Amino acid sequence: MALPMPTKRRSTYVQSPIETRTPPDSSSGSEDEMSARRQSSAVAPQPQVHPNLQSSDYWMNRSAQGSSTSSSASSTMSHGEAKPQAQSQPQPQYKPQYQPLYQPHHQPQQQQPPQQPHRQPQEQSRAAAVADMLAHSRIAPSENSAPPPDVTAVAPPSRGPRVDLPSNAVVRGMSRGHSRSSMMETADGVPVSSRVSTKIQQLLNTLKRPKRPPLSEFFTDDSEEIVQVPQPDPNTPRPEGRQIIPVKGEPLGVVSNWPPALQAALARWGATQGKSPALTALDITGKPLYTLTYGKLWSRSVKLAYTLLNKLGTKNEQILKPGDKVALVYPNSDPGMFWVAFYGCLLAEVIPVPIEVPLSRKDAGISQVGFLLGSCGVGLALTSEICLKGLPKTPTGEILQFKGWPRMKWVITDSKYLTKPSKDWQPHIPTANTDPAYIEYKASKEGTVVGVAVSKVAMLTHCQALTQACNYCEGETLVNVLDFKKDMGLWHGVLTAVMNRIHTISVPYAVMKACPLSWVQRVHMNKARVALVKCRDLHWAMMAHRDQRDVSLASLRMLIVADGANPWSVSSCDAFLNLFQSHGLKPEVICPCAASPEAMTVAIRRPGVPGAPLPARAILSMGGLSYGVIRVNTEDKNSALTVQDVGHVMPGALMCIVRPDGPPQLCKTDEIGEIIINSRAGGTMYYGLPGLTKNTFEVIPVNANGVPIGEIPFVRSGLLGFVGPGSLIFVVGKIEGLLMVSSRRHNADDLVATALAVEPVKTVYRGRIAVFSVTVFYDERVVIVAEQRPDASEEDSFQWMSRVLQAIDSIHQVGLYCLALVPANTLPKTPLGGIHISDTKQFFLDGNLHPCNILMCPHTCVTNLPKPRQKQPVGVGPASVMVGNLVAGKRIAQAVGRDLGMIEDQDLVRKLCMWPTVMHQYLTEALQWRAQTDPDHVLYVLLNAKGVSVGTATCVQLHKRAEKIAAALSEKSSINTGENVVLLYPPGIDLIAAFYGCLYAGCVPVNVRPPHPQNLAATLPTVRMIIDVSKAACILTTQNLMRILRSKEAAASVNIKTWPTVIDTDDLPRRRPPQIYKPPTAEMIAYLDFSVSTTGMLTGVKISHAAVSALCRSIKLQCELYSSRQIAICLDPYCGLGFVLWCLASVYSGHQSILIPPFELESSVSLWLSTLSQYRIRDTFCSYSVMELCTKGLGTQTDLLKARGVNLSCVRSCVVIAEERPRLVLSQSFSKLFKDVGLSSRAVSTAFGSRVNLAICLQGTTGPDPCTVYVDMKSLRHDRVRLVERGAPQSLPLMESGKILPGVRVIIVNPETKGPLGDSHLGEIWVNSPHNASGYYTIYGEESLQANHFNTKLSFGDPHTLWARTGYLGFVKRTELLDASGDRHDALFVVGSLDETLELRGLRYHPTDIETSVSRAHRSIAESAVFTWTNLLVVVSELCGSEQDALDLVPLITNVVLEEHHLIVGVVVIVDPGVIPINSRGEKQRMHLRDSFLADQLDPIYVAYNM
Repeated sequence: MALPMPTKRRSTYVQSPIETRTPPDSSSGSEDEMSARRQSSAVAPQPQVHPNLQSSDYWMNRSAQGSSTSSSASSTMSHGEAKPQAQSQPQPQYKPQYQPLYQPHHQPQQQQPPQQPHRQPQEQSRAAAVADMLAHSRIAPSENSAPPPDVTAVAPPSRGPRVDLPSNAVVRGMSRGHSRSSMMETADGVPVSSRVSTKIQQLLNTLKRPKRPPLSEFFTDDSEEIVQVPQPDPNTPRPEGRQIIPVKGEPLGVVSNWPPALQAALARWGATQGKSPALTALDITGKPLYTLTYGKLWSRSVKLAYTLLNKLGTKNEQILKPGDKVALVYPNSDPGMFWVAFYGCLLAEVIPVPIEVPLSRKDAGISQVGFLLGSCGVGLALTSEICLKGLPKTPTGEILQFKGWPRMKWVITDSKYLTKPSKDWQPHIPTANTDPAYIEYKASKEGTVVGVAVSKVAMLTHCQALTQACNYCEGETLVNVLDFKKDMGLWHGVLTAVMNRIHTISVPYAVMKACPLSWVQRVHMNKARVALVKCRDLHWAMMAHRDQRDVSLASLRMLIVADGANPWSVSSCDAFLNLFQSHGLKPEVICPCAASPEAMTVAIRRPGVPGAPLPARAILSMGGLSYGVIRVNTEDKNSALTVQDVGHVMPGALMCIVRPDGPPQLCKTDEIGEIIINSRAGGTMYYGLPGLTKNTFEVIPVNANGVPIGEIPFVRSGLLGFVGPGSLIFVVGKIEGLLMVSSRRHNADDLVATALAVEPVKTVYRGRIAVFSVTVFYDERVVIVAEQRPDASEEDSFQWMSRVLQAIDSIHQVGLYCLALVPANTLPKTPLGGIHISDTKQFFLDGNLHPCNILMCPHTCVTNLPKPRQKQPVGVGPASVMVGNLVAGKRIAQAVGRDLGMIEDQDLVRKLCMWPTVMHQYLTEALQWRAQTDPDHVLYVLLNAKGVSVGTATCVQLHKRAEKIAAALSEKSSINTGENVVLLYPPGIDLIAAFYGCLYAGCVPVNVRPPHPQNLAATLPTVRMIIDVSKAACILTTQNLMRILRSKEAAASVNIKTWPTVIDTDDLPRRRPPQIYKPPTAEMIAYLDFSVSTTGMLTGVKISHAAVSALCRSIKLQCELYSSRQIAICLDPYCGLGFVLWCLASVYSGHQSILIPPFELESSVSLWLSTLSQYRIRDTFCSYSVMELCTKGLGTQTDLLKARGVNLSCVRSCVVIAEERPRLVLSQSFSKLFKDVGLSSRAVSTAFGSRVNLAICLQGTTGPDPCTVYVDMKSLRHDRVRLVERGAPQSLPLMESGKILPGVRVIIVNPETKGPLGDSHLGEIWVNSPHNASGYYTIYGEESLQANHFNTKLSFGDPHTLWARTGYLGFVKRTELLDASGDRHDALFVVGSLDETLELRGLRYHPTDIETSVSRAHRSIAESAVFTWTNLLVVVSELCGSEQDALDLVPLITNVVLEEHHLIVGVVVIVDPGVIPINSRGEKQRMHLRDSFLADQLDPIYVAYNM
């Protein structure tokens, strides 16, 4: 039985049937079943309801039942139910105009009687249906009232269309009156006595169960645990007023000669006032270009309508039919062509969709416009000949296919291409109805473009309302500076103008740029009565005012400010009035208005009467506004917002203010909310988007109890505001500009205004500033991007930026997350030159903004970080931990390799006879024995970059070369037995010979990487340091390197006069040493292994002869190595396991090693893989740097490799040698890439070694495949291991580090208490093995350091065993897999080095995790490294792209580290590729990097200090 869903409410008395407990699986219901349900829901009629009972509660129930959003599971029903509602209750048709449009909502009785007659004829059928439903639903009256029926099940009968159940009914349950014994039920609530067979019932039960568990059972969003939630401030202002009463506009008056449709008005003026001017267009200089009369407008529109309907296709086919949509593509400089096209479409009854002229494929938002055209089904575009010539073309001359656009057919509408209609053809002009007249595009905050459909009747009513509100008269002149394709420019300048026979003078944007005063001059010359402008036009006119003294604005009766609702419009209007009052401008003429594409005109200030008092201003507190409350500002004037009213509601409209988020609840009188409008003059829908339409155009406001206040739907305007005294409307911002930061509202326009107020003249180009918010770490963060003037200095810019930070912090009490300056004219533009905000935001998030200055301030604005962890003192001793583990049934976390037997297998002994039964204690003996028994067996083959063998060594050759070198050493009287000798060789066979030569002579070899000839200054000091630290008596090297050591270049970085004796081993005479040295005991030192750790520490460890033999034997057993085997090695042979495999393993096991020096891959990337294929190699060893080189260099060339015949199907194991956590992503990429050339997905594995033990794990040839687990990163930071599922949020994949080598024991220990830990607990890895190193090689013999690391005992448990501490954190997990002996396999997972971890905010971070996140942040990040500096996290990233990307990385790096690791980055350093130092194993040297950073030696491209 399924578990109960946690969110369900259940009665305590009713045994719930299983159907209500398991979530319905929408995929299991068949189509037929659904359609049957739909039919039944459509047929079932409505119950009789008495009109007086139609209370608001009933109304709420009805709307809840009919809404499709009531529950996701029942959405299939709700669509079916919408139909009967529509049939049974028709929408009231538009009433005659002489009636007042809306009765006040407090007279409900008047609205109801007309609906009653519709219900009565169906009374009997309804009663029957109710009886039928009751019979089928097994409803028993109950003594106690039960909970409301569960509406989340698939289709309980209570969701029938209109059945109002009695309140005390229990649905599908068993009444409390029955005792349990009287009626037995199955688990499903089906009576046993029912005739359904048990098998069928079981089947039904099975089918009812969901096919897959809901997602919440997998992963829950853990933001509650992570985020620090600020405590609510008790002083937060809250709304205190009463609930707002809807505001009613004056009734829409009736004028006898108002036309029945807008086209009819045009027809009338075309016939009766043909000579009257309709439109004057200006050229680029601002002079009149042409005037279109009403006669011409009418005749051309008719010609176009005729052409569209009859002349586009061939004779028989009609391409356009009434109701089709066409795009109108006309430039802003050509209003005449647009007017003709728009009215031509109206006359043809096709629906125009005006859009901007596309200039290129990369226009801001171009693909979104394509989405609009596609969703409207537009396939035809009307344009002018000039415009068509200017459109971007393909090389063949066809118009470019714009991104995301449907296939378009282009039609030129110039007069010469139009056909004159025949005498008997007249356009059909029907009375305005609810069909769409035109579609206006609107770009949303997210950048999506939607089309608002405006019906014919809404277009007409809007023109009437504007005429009444603005008091338009026939024959007036209007100057329009706005875009005539949409918004106020279209409504006033194209539609209402034609309705009232107004002469419109259109001033295009291009003219305004060239001559900002042109519109003022037009008003003066044409004695215009009305001007239609935006604040920017007022601003520009003031700037250019000095050019023109003799203009008069006395003729204006109305200066409509289209964006008068903007907070900053007040100052523009005031300043303009001050300047132009002396030119005849009257104060009462300025009329701000508020509008939106959905609601169209919301409110407009009516033209004032001279001498009447001017409307009041509201001076509001910014603090109050951020909490959505209206408070008069009493504090300092800086934090005040002055807003002007936008007049009264439009005639014939009803307005409410509702809460902008959540259900549309009516606001209180002192609360800011969204303005919603009910009017016939508004948009009707988003074309083709029914879901969005419902939420915007069909809003029914509710009161504080959630009860709807009426039945009439309102339209959301997207404007935020309130109703002031005298029913004046005040707008304080737009929903689109709302930034919700820490549950406070800030308006983007207000922030822009504040930024503009900070002396931007020196810094900001043309006042172009964009403000938006991005979601980072569970909250919105404010970002400001401004264009920087070309001549602005860096100092000016930073000064301006820091002032803006302070101003916004003090005025708005909100911290800025990022402030960026970009070069002038680089932000994406809207068609009229504004900033395209959504594209700018996308550029910012994608890292394509290319700022020239940036300031990040995460420390001030990120206030929801989790509390730092307080480390508790360890109160529990190790014994208690162990007992706790035993009690919990957890075993101690340890893993053991198989036994390292001392006896070779007998067959081999018998075969070779001479190989003693006990293995050689010394490698020198093994080499001598091989030289005698199998002299010509080739042990080593060295390849060059071309894959050609440039050197081989048989057993005897190697022995003889070693003898020569031993003789040379013993001849030098200064070199004694047991002294250290430095080997300085490139990777090759010389190095191997020199190593055995030292052993033959009784010296201790110290292998050192030779200096890089091109970079002596950086590499030679390390060589010198090792020589000095090891107190080497002599250096063995090649002639070439000897010259370098004594060169002038070397003298620049080290003292070359103090080198010890240097012996060149290239041309040694053939001599044999007097005798070959044999150490008295196997515990003596065989060689010293020096390495630079990732933390920058130079450490040398002592490796004894016994450890060498044990290690070689262990590798031989693990990898099954013997004489007939061949392996390929592509590793640096200077330290660790790389050196062991290169120099020691072949001599011990007798297999052939093919040596590939990794530096050869730089000139021939495919060398290693080609070698594997050519020699049919089964086992190969490489480093991560080699693997990365192949992945990056050959990733795209697998086909080429195939063609060359490279086949890797022979490779059985490819082991990566490393001293770090396995790089899972790199290994997987490598496997996937070369799968095409036959590489097995199981081949790649990893090894793990450390300073104290060079090889702890190595995958080998047998045993189970390495397994991968997923651990929770949050737990890891707390030093805990919590295993999670793949794909869980915050999960980190870890791969097993290979199988434990034979003879090795590993245990996981608490590094502080030194007590053993349980299975799957994180602790330090300790190792016990015969091949542990003997200790650190220290000059002064610091025994404490050595004892601490190499001979440590557990504090509890097994007090006798000596362990070596690896310094790495990890855990052991017992898996389900079986090893060779049949036991369950224990896997070791390495998490990271203890020395490297970063302690931040009380948590432990592993640098590689942060670096992985950073590298994913942007495509231009090649490599990155992190370290701490005075408790700040520093991120250094190498930039592989162009330098203009450098500053893009700063916010992206800050974002990703904050999101994924909950840390604030203190410093971001962008450097050139190759700056981050990497050691021979491909590990980052973070401490070297830190030292270089602090010494200012990085030469960075950019350093950002996040404030």
